[in-house]
Amino acid sequence: MSLNTTSDIEIIKAATSKIDQVDFEKLTFGSVFTDHMLVCDYRNGAWEKPVIKPYEPFVLDPSAKVFHYGQAIFEGMKAYKTEDDSVWIFRPEENYLRMNKSAVRMCMPELPESVFIDGLKELIKLDEAWVKKGKGNTLYLRPFMIAIGSGVIAQPSTQYRFCVIMSPARAYYSGEVKVLIADYYSRAANGGIGAAKAAGNYSGQFYPTQLAHNAGFQQIIWTDDATHTKLEECGTMNVFFRINDTLYTAPTSDRILDGVTRKSLIDLAKRENINIEIRPVLVDELVQAAKDGSLKEIFGAGTAAVVSPIAGFQYKDEYFELPKLEKSYAADLKEKLTNIQYKLADDTFGWTVKI
Repeated sequence: MSLNTTSDIEIIKAATSKIDQVDFEKLTFGSVFTDHMLVCDYRNGAWEKPVIKPYEPFVLDPSAKVFHYGQAIFEGMKAYKTEDDSVWIFRPEENYLRMNKSAVRMCMPELPESVFIDGLKELIKLDEAWVKKGKGNTLYLRPFMIAIGSGVIAQPSTQYRFCVIMSPARAYYSGEVKVLIADYYSRAANGGIGAAKAAGNYSGQFYPTQLAHNAGFQQIIWTDDATHTKLEECGTMNVFFRINDTLYTAPTSDRILDGVTRKSLIDLAKRENINIEIRPVLVDELVQAAKDGSLKEIFGAGTAAVVSPIAGFQYKDEYFELPKLEKSYAADLKEKLTNIQYKLADDTFGWTVKI
């Protein structure tokens, strides 16, 4: 190993790389990780010096608060390599701001920009060979923070660990997606932590999603916890509905995550003069639109898949197949967004940041 210090970040390089052992043509999403990771601990009321070091397990006390009280948050991002071998990331400041909003909601310390943004850039530079060229190839970035303080008393930890790990990824194909509209289980509640990227939000979805899988559906469209009449998110993604030529998506709230892909698609739709309304969308409204033929599209929006078209949905005992369109808003917006991310189109919004 060799030791260097850059911008107050200690860098410990791996003696050898495992990149030659990876088949980049056969990657399972989120299962292979690069040679290095970034680690920064919070102790005694302050963030310590960040360290980039070889990817490896770390040891925690069995009484670490993360195991008992679930203080854990994360982000999802991607890096892209263009044909001139430059590497770019997409709207990192949005992920940074959202990470700190999640931290505040989970009673965890906010991160300095020098740790999150600068640390991320240095880590990507070190493992740049893992970012492959070609549209669809990305390096998935997973910043996360956990409570590492020991003790089982039910109170916030005083010690935390911020870490960034990275995983090469291919184009995300989910196949045909059929969804079930929730009428009992909820993803989040008013006053809860649904707007934070807290780990528990996702584990709480696993059981009802498994029930949906057993019934032949790939995902759930979540509804509001109080009345189950308002459509909110699809699986782990924000969701859009096209009725006639108007696009609808729910406003963010305590229950709905402020997705970076979501807000980017909204801005793109406005630029392309697509009529878009950000307002609550009712289950009854969707069912009626499906019955009268005005419902044209439903699609999820998130970092992993970017845009995931929905083939059909079921509400209670009634299933509705969506029309197959030659020109869909989903495909058009996905193409325009990914072209910006891969620098194949002008970034008129200033979203992309060079590493």
